[in-house]
Amino acid sequence: MSYLFSIEELTQACEGRAENIHASHINSISIDSRTVLEGGLYVAIKGDRFDGHDFVHKAIVQGAAVALISEKRARELAGLPLIIVADPLVGMAQIARVARARSRAKIVAITGSAGKTTTKNMVENILAKAGETHASIKSYNNHWGVPLMLANMPQSAEFGVFEIGMNHADEITPLVDMVRPHIALVSNVGPAHIGNFDGLEGIARAKAEIFSGLEPGGLAIINNDHGQVEILKKAARLAGAEIVTYGFSKSADVGIFDYFPHENGGTAQARFGTVGVNFEINVPGQHMIENATGALCVAHHMGVGFDVAVAALSSFSASAGRGAEHILGPKDNPIVLIDESYNANPASMTAALQVFAVRDKGMGRKILILGDMLELGEGAAGFHRDLQEVVVATDVDKLFLIGKEMDALKSALPDRINVVAHGENLAAINDTILNSLDYGDKIMVKGSLGVGLARIVAQIVDRFGQQVKAKTNSE
Repeated sequence: MSYLFSIEELTQACEGRAENIHASHINSISIDSRTVLEGGLYVAIKGDRFDGHDFVHKAIVQGAAVALISEKRARELAGLPLIIVADPLVGMAQIARVARARSRAKIVAITGSAGKTTTKNMVENILAKAGETHASIKSYNNHWGVPLMLANMPQSAEFGVFEIGMNHADEITPLVDMVRPHIALVSNVGPAHIGNFDGLEGIARAKAEIFSGLEPGGLAIINNDHGQVEILKKAARLAGAEIVTYGFSKSADVGIFDYFPHENGGTAQARFGTVGVNFEINVPGQHMIENATGALCVAHHMGVGFDVAVAALSSFSASAGRGAEHILGPKDNPIVLIDESYNANPASMTAALQVFAVRDKGMGRKILILGDMLELGEGAAGFHRDLQEVVVATDVDKLFLIGKEMDALKSALPDRINVVAHGENLAAINDTILNSLDYGDKIMVKGSLGVGLARIVAQIVDRFGQQVKAKTNSE
């Protein structure tokens, strides 16, 4: 593995003090002592629940070449290979800025209320076919995830793909100022975290912060299929950006036509002026077609040929918790488990339920395990209640509800919907769920991360035997 930074470069970048370091360079940067690579830098970040300084010894034993630590903890960690700074998180951000400054890569940053991780993964898949590509992993998109991903970008990378998230206003601005993308894409605007904002307009303004960090002559790519497009376009114009919109809307610059869904995905055509680009994805849902079209827009403006992009999209598969599809048990009568446990907001919940609605139940049953959508503020009950129509449309045979907010949905459902159990938390009905499942069932699990539905997904996979195959589809 080639090195990422020399020790001298690291020390200068974060304005730190080096002690007891025998290595000449590092090959990676991590904030997790469990996954730090041999020869890497371990950054001791103090979080809400854990202080990374408590795991410095473990990181060094794991093979870390050096640890970036706070001056306040330097005395007790003396004797270990250290770079000492006032604040390790600030130090990592300084290293990230150096990584960006030395890079010649073409950079794209992606945000959105839903679809940003999927779009990021699609863009990464495409660009990786065209050159060395560095991209954010998982959903590392916050105040520590973005600098961590940027700091890990090799100098040799030809493309960089970064996801930027937010829960409040003014969170994207400092992150995009660090990333300085050539292209910024907004996948959509919806009522995610709306409890922290003054309505959808406030969310749109916060998402529009991503354009403030564009490089001169940069490009804003905007999904046109939502009601806050003009807010985004105004912000992009103020940033001096070129603007390209995409979507099913007739006014989109890159329109989507001839969409034909099927159970496992769909086909469509994206029109770039007079050029029609036919593509197929093996991920179900109209929203996934939109995500793919956004990725095509990025690829086109990065100079990647449509043939390369279309081929990459055809082989796209998703990540755990974001529509990952597990097929468990006997091949002739398996359980089909759709894992949407990573996150949920009204837009993504509705989209997932619409996809589940067109699933053929075959000889089995359709089962929904739904958890609360969090951070929706005073309107939470209404947002949950509004799910009743799309839940009914799924033709569900058994429905399990988890969380206090699901009271509103339960009360709105007609009597013919079989709500088997409703628990304040997963533990309250965990065993009831597991004992209600059988081979042949089609099951979807969807809820906000804080509800913890990933646990029931893992238990279903464990209980129902050998996993025959797994397909993945990101949100």
